[in-house]
Amino acid sequence: MARKADPARRREVLDAVIEQLAHTGITGFTLRGLAQGLGQSTRVLTHHFADREELLSAVLARLDERRHRALLATKGWEDPAVPVSGIVRDAWRRGLGEELPMTRLIREIEGLAASGRLPAAGAGFVRGRAEFVASCLTLRGVPEDRALSLATLLNSAFSGLETDYLVTGDRGRGEAGLDLLCAWIDSMAPAP
Repeated sequence: MARKADPARRREVLDAVIEQLAHTGITGFTLRGLAQGLGQSTRVLTHHFADREELLSAVLARLDERRHRALLATKGWEDPAVPVSGIVRDAWRRGLGEELPMTRLIREIEGLAASGRLPAAGAGFVRGRAEFVASCLTLRGVPEDRALSLATLLNSAFSGLETDYLVTGDRGRGEAGLDLLCAWIDSMAPAP
């Protein structure tokens, strides 16, 4: 009789997988190579995930969850008196600081999703992020029907600025663009 997978252990394994992928990249990973990188046998992965695609879908869902949790923990996320620009700047500092490997992984995932080389969960990964950011904007009085469009534009511009910095190394230009983006979003969702 097969052992039932422990959800807490599955989450631990998934977090370890994400950390490994943040350092090795996600393109062309194999269960065997991933397990070796973790210092585990492939059975540890197949115990929790039926195959590579299920693991990849779980990675996307867990990354989304972790990013949402980090944003929710950002000072002012749920306080309409705090300008959205403060949250955007904090995300920029974290993403290009202590979370840099994770930022690179997320940009790689977005590229794979854009090229059609990810399972269907890839589209949900990006759409869920826009809906999440839209919830922050609606707290600041932006109508729901407009918040999703603004969040989509904000996320896309922010991702583009991060990508530009990661590719060019030109932090000054990236931060000048970030200043413009922050001024724009604060004009669209002004704090009271």
